[in-house]
Amino acid sequence: TETDGIQLCNISHCKEPLGFSWWIITHIAMLYKFGRNGTIEEEKEIESNWGFVEDLVKQSCDSKSVILEEQLRMHVHCCLALSDLWNSNLTTVTQLWEYYSKHLNSSFNIPWLGLKGLMAIRKTPFLMLELVKNCCSNEQYLDLYNTGTSFQIFLHILALQIKKAKGTHGAHPWKQIKGRVYSKFHQRKMQELTETGLQNFLNLFLVLADVAEIEDVVSRVSELLNLLSPSAISPDQKSLIWRGYFAFLLMYVEKNLDIGVLAENLSKEFQEIAKEFLVTKNDLSRKVTLWKLLSVYIDGVQEVFETSCYLHLSEEKLLNDGFSLLLPACRESELNFVLSFLQTVLARLRNVHKRSTISPFQGHNITVQTSPSLFLTKERHLAIASALWKNFFVHLKRLRLAQTPPPPQLADTAAGFTLLALDVPSTASLDLQPQPVLSMLQLFGWDDMVHPALVSRFLSHLIQHSPLVEAVSTVGSTSYQACCVRSWLRCVLQMHISQTTGSSENADVGRMSAGRVNTEQLVELTRLIFKFPEVEQILLKAQHDTASLKQDPKGALFQFLKTFGMAFSGLQTLADKSSMISRGLEYIGDIVKYVKPYMVNKGPAEGLQLAYRTVGCIMKYWAPILATSKAQPLLLRIIDCLLLPNFVYQQDKELHPAMLSAMRESLPLYLQGLSVVSSMSHTQSFYLKQQLQKVILQYFIRFLPAAPSGSGVVNHPVLTAVCEPASAASQLRKTVLQVIKDNCLQFKGHAPPPRLASVLAFLFEVLRKSNSTDVATDAVFLLPAVLKCIVLVNEPQVKKISTDILQYSIESCPSTAEEPHTQLASVLSLFIQEYMGTYSQQVFNVLEMVMVLSQPLVVSLIPAVTKSLKESEHKQGLGRNSAKRDAYKRLLSHLGEKGQQEILELNDDSC
Repeated sequence: TETDGIQLCNISHCKEPLGFSWWIITHIAMLYKFGRNGTIEEEKEIESNWGFVEDLVKQSCDSKSVILEEQLRMHVHCCLALSDLWNSNLTTVTQLWEYYSKHLNSSFNIPWLGLKGLMAIRKTPFLMLELVKNCCSNEQYLDLYNTGTSFQIFLHILALQIKKAKGTHGAHPWKQIKGRVYSKFHQRKMQELTETGLQNFLNLFLVLADVAEIEDVVSRVSELLNLLSPSAISPDQKSLIWRGYFAFLLMYVEKNLDIGVLAENLSKEFQEIAKEFLVTKNDLSRKVTLWKLLSVYIDGVQEVFETSCYLHLSEEKLLNDGFSLLLPACRESELNFVLSFLQTVLARLRNVHKRSTISPFQGHNITVQTSPSLFLTKERHLAIASALWKNFFVHLKRLRLAQTPPPPQLADTAAGFTLLALDVPSTASLDLQPQPVLSMLQLFGWDDMVHPALVSRFLSHLIQHSPLVEAVSTVGSTSYQACCVRSWLRCVLQMHISQTTGSSENADVGRMSAGRVNTEQLVELTRLIFKFPEVEQILLKAQHDTASLKQDPKGALFQFLKTFGMAFSGLQTLADKSSMISRGLEYIGDIVKYVKPYMVNKGPAEGLQLAYRTVGCIMKYWAPILATSKAQPLLLRIIDCLLLPNFVYQQDKELHPAMLSAMRESLPLYLQGLSVVSSMSHTQSFYLKQQLQKVILQYFIRFLPAAPSGSGVVNHPVLTAVCEPASAASQLRKTVLQVIKDNCLQFKGHAPPPRLASVLAFLFEVLRKSNSTDVATDAVFLLPAVLKCIVLVNEPQVKKISTDILQYSIESCPSTAEEPHTQLASVLSLFIQEYMGTYSQQVFNVLEMVMVLSQPLVVSLIPAVTKSLKESEHKQGLGRNSAKRDAYKRLLSHLGEKGQQEILELNDDSC
């Protein structure tokens, strides 16, 4: 425009008049909030101009014009701002609904916005409800253009307009809108809805339910969804419908309304799907599809329980028989999912029940009018608990006896049920009554058939739970601590029970991971067990640092067994001893049964080492207990199953290397203990001594090398057993030497026994490592056999070792001219008498060796030698034997005055 030749402004044409119109009216309307001085006047009534806006809405929703989603978002966003500023206008809502009802299957995306512009399917009922809550809130979201679709902005407008209309005109506006919305849905319309359309449909009705009559809306939704043919609904659509129903349930819970009817209808559908899941065996893809639907239901139920304040709204309807059909059909990952859900429900129920009992209605946003009665709340809690026992526990009870390592969630869930039985005992299964807590402990904590990983985790949850301990004590279970100690002992003993051989690399990695978890669990259980008053009292006697033991379950077990034996030995009265024997046997239970899997499978090596070492500790440190009549059945089983099983007698067959190694390491414990037991037993002493001799013989031969070589004999386990500096070792050493002499040093005619050099090397080590007070006695005992080897065997190694033994024996038994060693002299006299006739040269050689070491001893033997010489000559009947006499005279020539005198007598002798 020009005035007097001056151009006032440039004329420009608006590229998008409709969008500009929306923008200008919105921003002009916003100015009406401000007064003349520029401040916002909250109470100021703003005059509306809905007539103009209705024309704009008509143009924005005109099907003939092409309006892009990015434009439509801006238009409805402006409409939302105007709806917030002005009074209600149902015509605008109706116009918008007319448009969106025709485009429910649209995703309303803006391509250039990327991920922000995509309409996401809400994955959980809670997220669906959260979206609806955002739509129904009074807050304005400036970023709705980027974060919400135009349909979601429309839902904001719908909720805002309904709330304003109800506030000014009562229920009539809602009936108008309801009629407009409901009338758009019929069977054909419902069948045309895609998954996106269903999402928009559910969001719409969730908004209506939140701001209007929820029961009416939910009833209408159910009717409309029932119009859909089940065969035409895809699995994804079915999942979405179930999530929508659970969103309605969450809304019911939020409004403190009973969910019984809707929950029952939904749980029936779940039951049908669970039944199909159970009977579907071979169609894996179908099971995967069904599981996706089942997991939606489980997630939904969990959200309901987590949301419900008092669990008094018929939540038990959701826990129907479908779960009892589902659980047997679950694979490991699916079972873990259900058990995790079950733990949440159990914990939630216990927490709410306890809270409602202590302070029923404190600290929650529930009015006096809507708050439940305490009686009703407890009734509902009992109903939920009964449903859990009925539909879940039966299968859990079966799972506890599975041979494969159980999932950790099973132990956690069983602990949850135990605490539920403590809180509401009347609801527990009939087979657990009348003492459900004690029954649960026996089933999952004290039963020897249950996998140790399950037991250790289960007990770790409960063992220090004061109310539970008190409850168990009040029902008369005085052995609670003993039963837990026994279970701990079994768990430690069987910590390697799940390991197998010849498995794949992936299985090895899985076992290593499970093994670490199991070890960590055992460390925790050990820490808790060592807090028991009974155990603390026993460990105090050892004055040992228990802090380090608690980090090592195996070491803790060995120390506990050792300390218990020490504590028993310190008792004085018969009554105390009898009581402690009973308690000790209760602690270790059927320990042979616990280690049997290792024996049957001959591995793994760690398990066999642990088994033999543990029972060995009992054999050694509990010897006075095992000698009693109460413990004798256990002792005999240990001997028969661990020490002398049938395969041990098959000397021609090699034992499994792992078993042989375990036996070698722990055999000293068994020999030392069995020796004490055999000497203390009043009723089975003779039999036990026989068994001890059998054990010694079997393992002496089995571990004896073919020929002595360095450490081969030195590391023999029997040698380790007899050389320990203890008073009991003396008796054991005598038994060992007797067994070896009777079985391993006996010649068959002139043929030497097998592995003679190794046997002699073993005996030499025994003599060298024995206490000085015992050497003389042992040497005298062995010397006849050793001398026989010197005489009859020409093998250099045997000769050398036999000579070493003879030399060591002589040196250990000092003789003087006034007092020669009587026992040695007696042995040598018999030797001379036996072998002079046939092996005179060997006899003189021996005597020459003895003379070098102890001349007085040989001098004392002169009469015996002379007598034997003459007797041999007499038997031969050939007169004097010049060769023998010359050899004898050479010996006598080194024996001083008495030797010379004997030579003269021999020369004068006229035989």
